[in-house]
Amino acid sequence: MSNPETAADENHADQRTGAPAAEATAAPASTAAPSPASARPKRTNAATDLALIATFAAFIAVCAILPAITIAGPVPFTLQTFAILLTGAVLGARRGFLAAALYLAIGAIGLPVFAGGAAGLAPFAGPTVGYLLSFPLAAAATGAIVSRIPRRGVTLGALLIFLAALVGVVVNHGLGILGLVWRADMTFGQAALADLVFLPGDVVKALLAAVIAAAVHRAFPALLPRRSRG
Repeated sequence: MSNPETAADENHADQRTGAPAAEATAAPASTAAPSPASARPKRTNAATDLALIATFAAFIAVCAILPAITIAGPVPFTLQTFAILLTGAVLGARRGFLAAALYLAIGAIGLPVFAGGAAGLAPFAGPTVGYLLSFPLAAAATGAIVSRIPRRGVTLGALLIFLAALVGVVVNHGLGILGLVWRADMTFGQAALADLVFLPGDVVKALLAAVIAAAVHRAFPALLPRRSRG
């Protein structure tokens, strides 16, 4: 028959020798995969990005199919380029590119979202193909610069965004001219001259987009995180 004191000592010894093993067994639990709750912000951000991309693609489509406005001169004033510049300035390079690309995709599959209600692949075979293909790049160029602009007041912010939008205008017109040379059998000089009449209106659109984008970023500063200029 065992001594109670001896049994108690043995129990204490078992507890002392078992504790480290239990701790060692429990330790890997702290390095386990993160819980679904910890991954929720990343999924939320992705869902927000998708919603913004789809919303601005629809915004571009609406601006493209609105009737042109004749203000002064022979060139009608449309809002398609304005929508592209605003998309890049508000969403940044990646999301702006994707929104403009989505707009082109839904037009290419047959939805009448191009200027004048055009749809399908025919516009990509016409003389305006350069302008169409420039839209994602113009939005990305504008957004890439805007995302590196330091936070300032509305006036200075709008001025800096305007300069960024002018880069988008250059991308849009540069590729548009190349498209005219390619599909309209024009010389580069002829294409540049034909394109020139649209430039003043697009500068005005860039200014309008900059003013609105500056107000949006002031109201929603987390919408476009600023990137390092380094």
